[in-house]
Amino acid sequence: MALSNSQYDLLMRIYEQRQLEDEQRLRRQRQEAYKRIPKLRRTEEEISSVSVAKAKNLLDGDETALASAKETLAGLFARKRQLLLDAGFPEDYLEPHYTCPDCRDTGYIGTEKCHCFKKAIIDLLYQQSNLQGILEEENFSTFRLEYYSSNHIDPLTGRSSLEAVKTALKTCRSFVDNFSSEFHNLLLYGDTGVGKTFLSHCIAKELIDASYSVIYFSAVQLFEHFAENTFGGKREEHSDGLAPIYECDLLIIDDLGTELTNAFTASQLFACINERILRRKATIISTNLALDDIKSIYSERIFSRLSSSYTMLRLTGDDIRIQKKLLNLGGTKDVTS
Repeated sequence: MALSNSQYDLLMRIYEQRQLEDEQRLRRQRQEAYKRIPKLRRTEEEISSVSVAKAKNLLDGDETALASAKETLAGLFARKRQLLLDAGFPEDYLEPHYTCPDCRDTGYIGTEKCHCFKKAIIDLLYQQSNLQGILEEENFSTFRLEYYSSNHIDPLTGRSSLEAVKTALKTCRSFVDNFSSEFHNLLLYGDTGVGKTFLSHCIAKELIDASYSVIYFSAVQLFEHFAENTFGGKREEHSDGLAPIYECDLLIIDDLGTELTNAFTASQLFACINERILRRKATIISTNLALDDIKSIYSERIFSRLSSSYTMLRLTGDDIRIQKKLLNLGGTKDVTS
């Protein structure tokens, strides 16, 4: 997955700033050392002069120049280190000290991204996802099936809550495994507090860790964002303001139906869903609404888009938060929504 231009530029500005700070720090340290050790400047000037002279001799065909240069420079560098030590400085005080010595704070080793740059990408994606922190607690490794009963039967499907969540879990894992090669969307709907949001978090963590861009919005936050870009004096920046929503690899819309629904929210929801389908960008929507409610609250065409382009996963069961309270497990992270 490639970063967007704005994301890449942001990271490169960080690396450029880091390089500038490296240079400024080394310059300050050199000035301090020169002030306290007058002989140091002359020694460094001699090192530079010898290097240039020996290089010229080597180019002129003097085959002994390289060995001679190594011997002379070794003595000068030893003198430099001793001058620093005698003045109370570390012997490498005038050497560059990089945040990442492997790439020397450039972000690249040759033409390949350095490990630090790859980590910076993931850190940025976490920061921009609106999910920083929560995904360490809510992920596939912490998802628990014991909160779903084989005795709780869904009257609409005839399936137990355990059967339903096993199907959903398998579908969510497949969603991640095939994300780079297949275009899918998910609608997680059903009872309150049965893990719909938790499952979307599981997917989000896997994809962000694989360097895909993921953005999470509650429905309330999403429509507030649309309203701000439409009515909040940002008309000229409208497309830029909404670009991340339309362009991110995965958009998560949580708790659809909790927002104040009206003609504006319905039209914005359709535009968002439709635009992402056209761009083949994956979306996950979770809601406590029944399918008939989605159709009646929003519109027939929104429901048509969802039914034709989304895999619908119905989850049922007892509210896990209530189960945990009854079991006195309030200190454990909830599998909710």
